[in-house]
Amino acid sequence: MKENVKGHLLALFTILAWGTTFVSTKVLLNGFTPIEILFMRFLIGYFLLLIMNHQGLFVKNKKQELYFIAAGVTGVTLYFLLENIALVYTYASNVGIIIATAPFFTAILGRIFLKEEKLKKGFFIGFFISLTGIILISIQGSSTFSLNPKGDFLAVLAAIVWACYSILVKKISTFELSTIQSTRHIFFYGILFMSIPVFVMGFEWKLERFTNPIYLGNMLFLGIGASAICFVTWNLAVKLLGAVRTAVYLYLSPVVTIFASVFVLKEKITFTSVIGVGFVLTGLFLSDKEKIRKS
Repeated sequence: MKENVKGHLLALFTILAWGTTFVSTKVLLNGFTPIEILFMRFLIGYFLLLIMNHQGLFVKNKKQELYFIAAGVTGVTLYFLLENIALVYTYASNVGIIIATAPFFTAILGRIFLKEEKLKKGFFIGFFISLTGIILISIQGSSTFSLNPKGDFLAVLAAIVWACYSILVKKISTFELSTIQSTRHIFFYGILFMSIPVFVMGFEWKLERFTNPIYLGNMLFLGIGASAICFVTWNLAVKLLGAVRTAVYLYLSPVVTIFASVFVLKEKITFTSVIGVGFVLTGLFLSDKEKIRKS
């Protein structure tokens, strides 16, 4: 029981932090390119994890190493690249709605590859209710909602990639290795493969930008909090709750983003958004009703 409660608290903490990353990124985009923000935040996160635990990680065989490589490529490199590039071609509201389908893909993959428990009707009902809420939050009463094939397809790929990462992390958690060491190892491969688009898309250090305390604070938050610490807490939550149960918390991310935008960016929250929040919370409960009751 205590392990379940701990897992839920870790997942909730992670989403509270991850939900505010859009606000920090929006602030940093005034002085940095998307690839610069991405590369710098994970570089900071990697070195923090190295300080927290500098012991080497020794895997038993090449097969285990391949899991780490796959997790680094999916959860760090591909997911964030696909998400950022999708935003270039389509509306942010479209991407937010589509990314929210990640728990659905995680549930399917978890059932197929991890043989997790059979998905029940309540999960699908809760999923569609939450998705309705996310749509309301994302469009916020806007009368325009259009699809851009290229951008929206990239967003779908990002959701599937994150689902793959969640399944890989669940498998890695069975290796009986330190969570911090495992996360650092995932970051290593993520940064390694990220170095390719860094040079292709253009990258400039320009460290003088960090003399601006707002830029410095937000970059440290993304690197230390949202990357290093939150990836550890998320991976721990997956280890304790399972990939499917943890992924359900992703429904809360747009809710957190709305409130963070109101308090930090002074954006106005609409009545439509309030209704959307209610749908998301209701869907979250219904999707994991029986498991929450057991926890």
